[in-house]
Amino acid sequence: MTPIAVLFGGALILVAVTGALLSVNPAALARILRYALPVALAGFGVTMTLIGRGGLGIPLIAFSLAMFARARGASRATRHPGGQSYVRSAALEMELDLDTGEMNGLVLAGSFEGQELDALDESDLMLLHGELVGDPESLGLLEAYLDRRTPDWRAGPDMDEGAGLGAAPGPGAMTQKEAYEILGLAPGADEAEIREAHRRLMKRMHPDAGGSTFLAGRINEAKAVLLSRHD
Repeated sequence: MTPIAVLFGGALILVAVTGALLSVNPAALARILRYALPVALAGFGVTMTLIGRGGLGIPLIAFSLAMFARARGASRATRHPGGQSYVRSAALEMELDLDTGEMNGLVLAGSFEGQELDALDESDLMLLHGELVGDPESLGLLEAYLDRRTPDWRAGPDMDEGAGLGAAPGPGAMTQKEAYEILGLAPGADEAEIREAHRRLMKRMHPDAGGSTFLAGRINEAKAVLLSRHD
């Protein structure tokens, strides 16, 4: 095969790949390019080497390998299926499985300190609810859990009219670390990953879908905090 034929074949492949990429949505395109670009550079480097341009081809191959390693590292840093979203307050640490939508929590303070919510019966959960009345943020998290585990818990005889309506977040500003944990992402996630994690969580937690107003608010706040880095 002549050098001209090799270059012509490479150009046709490049045109075909470029056309396919233009039809992909931006979020998916960003993920594809992490691997497609180093692979394309490696292919071009091999082509240059085969036609006797090793001085250009070999450095391109080395550079493409470095890009591929970096892309692999970035993919490990972001959440994969099976990950969790975490929301913490003074008295609770809530965990949401991002694939199944299941919720559980660990009690951090009070009479049930160290126990998981799944291990408590309904009477214990109501006692815990009473203990958290003075902690609006923890109360909101517990009510979100109760809404999923026992949807009719508000009908209990000891609940007042305002129970279960959600509580306002605490006064402290959300940190970037907290925002990453809520969205189930590792530090350094890009804008497309942030938007995708937010979209996926809101499908499960939006009030219109039977989710929690409190948690939906926290998820929206986490998105806003992280996207502010990209403004």
